[in-house]
Amino acid sequence: MKVVDRCGHCGEALYHQRADDAPPYFTIFIVGHVMVPLVFIVERVWQPPYLVHAALWLPLTLALTFALMPIVKGAVVGLQWALRMHGFGFDTAPEKESHDQTA
Repeated sequence: MKVVDRCGHCGEALYHQRADDAPPYFTIFIVGHVMVPLVFIVERVWQPPYLVHAALWLPLTLALTFALMPIVKGAVVGLQWALRMHGFGFDTAPEKESHDQTA
């Protein structure tokens, strides 16, 4: 998942935003806090065999992870943009000018 060079709506430069490991970390955190209580509730109420647990929770966990990852990455990039963390505090003005000239 690569950040687009420019916003398709307003044209804001986004090529210098780096989300690195934050989106996967936050996604794992969210998915874990959603799935673990559900697993415990299902186990407590219905007590299905382990094969049913595997067949139910593995696809749901993967689906939720893949659904949330782009949303979380967009939120991280948006937060970085709002906090003016372009390139994590490095001066990107010369880079931006040279990038704009080559485009």
